[in-house]
Amino acid sequence: MTLPKSILAAACSALSLASSHAESQAPFRLITLDPGHFHAALVQKRMIPGISPEVHIYAPGGPDLDLHLERVRAFNSRAEDPTSWDLKIHTGPDFLKKMLAEKPGNVVVLAGNNRDKTRYILASVKAGLNVLADKPMAIDPAGLKMLEDAYRIARKKNLLLLDIMTERFEITTMLQKEFSRHPEVFGELDKGTPDNPAVTKESVHHFSKLVNSQPLQRPPWFFDPAQQGEAIVDVTTHLVDLVQWECFPDQIIKPGDVKMLSAKNWKTEITKEQFQKVTKLDAWPDYLKPMAGSDGVLRIPANGAFTYALRGVHARVSVRWNFEAPPGTADTHDSLMRGTKCSLHIRQGREQGYKPVLYIEPRADGDANSWKAALERASAEIAGQYPGVVVKPLDGRYEVVVPDSYKTGHEAHFAQVAERFLGFLKDGGTPAWEVPNTLAKYRTIMEAYKMSRHSN
Repeated sequence: MTLPKSILAAACSALSLASSHAESQAPFRLITLDPGHFHAALVQKRMIPGISPEVHIYAPGGPDLDLHLERVRAFNSRAEDPTSWDLKIHTGPDFLKKMLAEKPGNVVVLAGNNRDKTRYILASVKAGLNVLADKPMAIDPAGLKMLEDAYRIARKKNLLLLDIMTERFEITTMLQKEFSRHPEVFGELDKGTPDNPAVTKESVHHFSKLVNSQPLQRPPWFFDPAQQGEAIVDVTTHLVDLVQWECFPDQIIKPGDVKMLSAKNWKTEITKEQFQKVTKLDAWPDYLKPMAGSDGVLRIPANGAFTYALRGVHARVSVRWNFEAPPGTADTHDSLMRGTKCSLHIRQGREQGYKPVLYIEPRADGDANSWKAALERASAEIAGQYPGVVVKPLDGRYEVVVPDSYKTGHEAHFAQVAERFLGFLKDGGTPAWEVPNTLAKYRTIMEAYKMSRHSN
């Protein structure tokens, strides 16, 4: 039987109203503020239960916004598992003022120019909005002071302010932490020395790479340390976070727990041809010209390293940026935790096919048989939490073999962070250590930043 058109129209109208009502009742509604980094789009790489598909974007307009919209729309139009984000776009020079007045959502997502990010964070929490921000949330000591103010206001207003720590969701890092919590296998965390730290985190990144299977176009300000921040205050946020998270899990890090020992930064050279490849611009913007030599090469402080003691444990973090990875390679991460019974070492080089692999390396001075039995017990327990994970012997050490289903990749981790953020909102807050340790992380980094400027 064919229904009359009037009845069909009424039914469609009712369905539309029901859909709109469901959208309006979604507990969490996103506001994307001045997106300029591809991480802003990755938060929306898939639909997340509990988040309204309607997302309001406030920005001044221009190429940064255009790239963001292109990325999200690509998620909506892809053949496999397309998203259904409904983007509401608000542009103009007064975009921030409009967002603060209209507040069409309750969670602000920030990933863009780091020079403005801390100011946006503070304005958002003052307006009563929760904030999920890409790292770094501050790039200099003045920004740290502003961030501390933002956290004080967020606490008073019962708001959630969190930075996007994707590396906590990388499976080899998670397993490194799990094995370190088995003292019969790992022993106690070694103290190390300034010259031979017990904990090291080294990260290599590239300006030119693929994201979502497409060549990444970077905004020109990404090369300006006054806008992006120097390397020593950028990627190191992940590395310092992991040192705290793995070495002292569920514990509050206090200001007196950290002692900075040494810090330095150094430059990466970028040619005009390389700059054009990743920005699509033929000339340096005015703000980059002071860093460009007469030879047509841009020299930016894109690398940084520092050594510090955290509760007496010596740690070193290092970040290096190259222009482009050799064919068949990608960004890499090397992470060592040295215990009194074994070392837990994540390697990501040629031998590993440039994929992170966790190795367990027993010390030669222990009781090999009892240690091996302890490893078997710990492995069985961890496999109960991560089914399919196995440990196999390999040339005097052990490789932790991880099923591909756990290797979700860096891009997928953004949605996992968003889901964790929503869980905190539903539960009424973060663990007791999260906020103080976030502030401890940024204070540590700022100490390194100040020391590196005196050391060079």
